[in-house]
Amino acid sequence: MRLHEARRDLYRRLAREQGFKSRAAFKLIEANEKYGFIQEGDAVVDFGAAPGGWLQVCSRVVGPSGRVVGVDLHEIRLKERGVVTLTMDVNDPRVADKVLQAAGGKADVVLSDLAPSVSGVWELDQTRQADLTLRVIELAGPLLKDGGSAFMKLFEGERSPEVRDAMRRGFETVRAVKPAASRSASSELYYYCGGWRGGLSGVSSKAALSEATPSL
Repeated sequence: MRLHEARRDLYRRLAREQGFKSRAAFKLIEANEKYGFIQEGDAVVDFGAAPGGWLQVCSRVVGPSGRVVGVDLHEIRLKERGVVTLTMDVNDPRVADKVLQAAGGKADVVLSDLAPSVSGVWELDQTRQADLTLRVIELAGPLLKDGGSAFMKLFEGERSPEVRDAMRRGFETVRAVKPAASRSASSELYYYCGGWRGGLSGVSSKAALSEATPSL
């Protein structure tokens, strides 16, 4: 068995053993252990949340005093404490108001594991995924507390510098992360962004038209 195959099997097995909906839970666990951006009592918003692995991680970290809101095109069924889910498109103009209502105010952390429905044309898929991530950065304006944090996926490609520039305009700290649970051949990177300062002039989502689906 190749190393990347063994690793993939390891995280699938661990997800089953620990009751997580997906192996992607370990991507968030690893990043949070390193940067500590999700803490007890936090309000967290997760875009592209289905099937719910990240929501489960967040629920366990924030505890009974925290709040977790998941947003996805697909219905999410979880019984975890403090988790509310919204079946919505990230590009819906009502999404910010709905999230604020569900969270009871602004969030301490915004997460995004958004990816487009894959077309098989890499340039198109990367462009659509970049648009989705830019949309989340745009939504951080109304949703994220001053000084808040984000953890977002980005397909590396031609538009990656544009998205990283948007991150740097909005956050004091931006760090690339390649979690061990990510497939070694995958072009996905994750970015920890800390110290939200808002003021994102010129950041727009360029209307990502494809449906978003979770990346497992």
